[in-house]
Amino acid sequence: MEAQAPLALSDLCLAQVCSSLDALCSVRADGSMSLIWAPLFPQEMADQLLLKMAEKGILNDTSIGIFQNCKELRLRRASIRGCPLSAEAFHTTICPHRLLELDASRVSGGLTGADVVSGLSSSPECRSGLQRLSLSGLQLDWESLEEEGVARVGFSSLQGLRALNLSNTDTSDAVLEDICNLPHLETLDISCTPVSQLTALTGCRNTLRALVAHRLRQLDMPPASLLFVFSHLNALRHLDFSDDHFAEDDGDGRDGDEVVRQLLEGSPQLLPSLVSLDLSGRKRVSEDAIRAFVESRKSLIFMGLLATGVSACDAVSSQKNLKVTGEANEDQVCEALGRYGERECFVREALVHLYNLTTDAGQPQPDMLKLVVSGMRSHATSLHVHLVATACVFNLTTQDLAEAMPVRLLSSTVTQLLHAMKTFPRHQQVQKNCLLALCSDYILQDVPFDKYLAATLVINWLSSHEDPTLQRMAVAVISILVAKLSTEETAKLSKDVFIMKQLLAIVQQKAMVGVVDSTLKFALSALWNLTDEMPAAARNFIQCQGLELYEEVLESYYNEPSIQQKVLGLLNNISEVEELQSDLMEEDLLEHILSLLKDPQLEVGVRYFAGGILAQIASRPEVWMLDEELRGAVLQQLHESITTWTQPEREMVSYRSFHPFCPLLQTRQPPGVQLWAVWAIHLVCSQNTSHYCSMLEKEGLTELLKALASHPDTHGDVRGLSDGILRLVEQHQSLPGAFKNQTPNS
Repeated sequence: MEAQAPLALSDLCLAQVCSSLDALCSVRADGSMSLIWAPLFPQEMADQLLLKMAEKGILNDTSIGIFQNCKELRLRRASIRGCPLSAEAFHTTICPHRLLELDASRVSGGLTGADVVSGLSSSPECRSGLQRLSLSGLQLDWESLEEEGVARVGFSSLQGLRALNLSNTDTSDAVLEDICNLPHLETLDISCTPVSQLTALTGCRNTLRALVAHRLRQLDMPPASLLFVFSHLNALRHLDFSDDHFAEDDGDGRDGDEVVRQLLEGSPQLLPSLVSLDLSGRKRVSEDAIRAFVESRKSLIFMGLLATGVSACDAVSSQKNLKVTGEANEDQVCEALGRYGERECFVREALVHLYNLTTDAGQPQPDMLKLVVSGMRSHATSLHVHLVATACVFNLTTQDLAEAMPVRLLSSTVTQLLHAMKTFPRHQQVQKNCLLALCSDYILQDVPFDKYLAATLVINWLSSHEDPTLQRMAVAVISILVAKLSTEETAKLSKDVFIMKQLLAIVQQKAMVGVVDSTLKFALSALWNLTDEMPAAARNFIQCQGLELYEEVLESYYNEPSIQQKVLGLLNNISEVEELQSDLMEEDLLEHILSLLKDPQLEVGVRYFAGGILAQIASRPEVWMLDEELRGAVLQQLHESITTWTQPEREMVSYRSFHPFCPLLQTRQPPGVQLWAVWAIHLVCSQNTSHYCSMLEKEGLTELLKALASHPDTHGDVRGLSDGILRLVEQHQSLPGAFKNQTPNS
């Protein structure tokens, strides 16, 4: 439901502030930013602005200055997670606030855990008021402060701390002893640290309610000593003693496994308050031990059993109120993805099982897809995660499943797929998975994402793969994406000769064996869209010998109107570029196109585009280099053929603008040229009145049409269609604004 709901107004406003930050700020002498003016933000909104800046990747030493000495922006729950910040910026900007919570996980830019603790300790308000602190992924590096002559300050100086996350840090036994002097410590995470002794935990035995000790590889305590420590933690409600040792054991972790066994089989008087136990990754857990533990702990609400081999135990599955991470069913796998988002080893393990469970997914499962995307985002550089996650995305969005998903969720999903393609360009299976997921009409047509990036990534992938099935999908994706690009994006893409060569190579490959398949059609469509009012692409087409290839295709696929129409459509684009019209001045080519125009057996679409090419070429007598008799035949046949055309029911063509028609509508032009232009304009205005009539007015073509209709030498056929177009424009102008401004369907 969250993914389906519209974005909150506050989120939209904060996003707007982030995107307009440069305009809203002045710059101090030290280079940091300061808001020119700001209202008094509600306190929670200041926290959300900081978080939004961090999420958008714009929080750094410069931008964080807006929170410096700013009474309007008062921080309480601050997140600078993953941002590039220096110790100086942190001290001057964050530390003066009266913080309750701080998440400085994985901060880059030189900030260390020691810098954070030292800075916070310098503030009386933070010393007594800070309750939650996360330094996950940081180096504590106390030595660097001592080298600078700064007195060492420990965690125990932050007397108000209730929750501390030091996972993936260099926390030592001495640091742990200091931490356990905190009078109110309730939650402690020392996962993946080099701690070797846990005896210090007895110092907070009366307050500690949650201990996360995942993957303590340097733990050096015999089972009896470790159980002795646990036996003193009478207030402990959650214990995470999981491991990621999935491979066959070689001796490591045996003491830990023995502790787990004794804990499971021991008396409920050991850890009497325990309601949550995580043992995921512990290979030596037995079903009998799990059964005994569950039956003796009636208040148990969670067990972590992923990668233990016992999550299908009947004692676990029979407890309806017991949440479990494991691989026995979708609920257990999703629980694992939700709980272990920060742990690559468990995310990867859960995704493998999720893939197997969703291979034949029959119902849309947006919550599951959201978990997969979250895992990809949390482990953006992990090949292992993306290899399985991209396959899961395909399973969860294949066929009609995507259409039942929230659009915003699909948009973020595609963004992650593109990130995977960009991050792992040489990994064939990841690229293949992403392509399979992208090859969806619904996603390509209706879901917003960076289509320019997608087009370039797929084209690059196509250059090194010739598998027919995957090639077909890649070309289909490119064809649709190119049609969706803005004019500016298409212009940027069209300058790349590499893209033109790739698509022409596919056309040549198919044409050599006379194949008519979707790959050929998609490649022709992509080339057609790529050259639409794009002179750079048209020039590339000529330089890459595209014209010679298209002449061959036009002749060899004479009985394939769908192929002919796409070929002629591109040649029409070429003919609109004045400097390239001379390249089309080949007698055999023009006579062949003229024969298509004259053939009453051919579809109107084929004759229409044949007529467009001839109208553009014949409209400029100064560049006509062939026999004048041929030009006369072209002009005569244009007029005669067009008068026999009937308007097709389905939309046959779309135009970016009417600029290519301006030269054809001049009063000096021959009637055949004028007639093709007004017939074309009348066609699209009849089929999509609101869009194309607005385009006519905006581009000033109504004045050209009025001049043409009123000129005494204008042929009656041309005048009649011109008047018809002007009537459509008048009707459009009389519509209410809500109808008048409707945009066309894709």
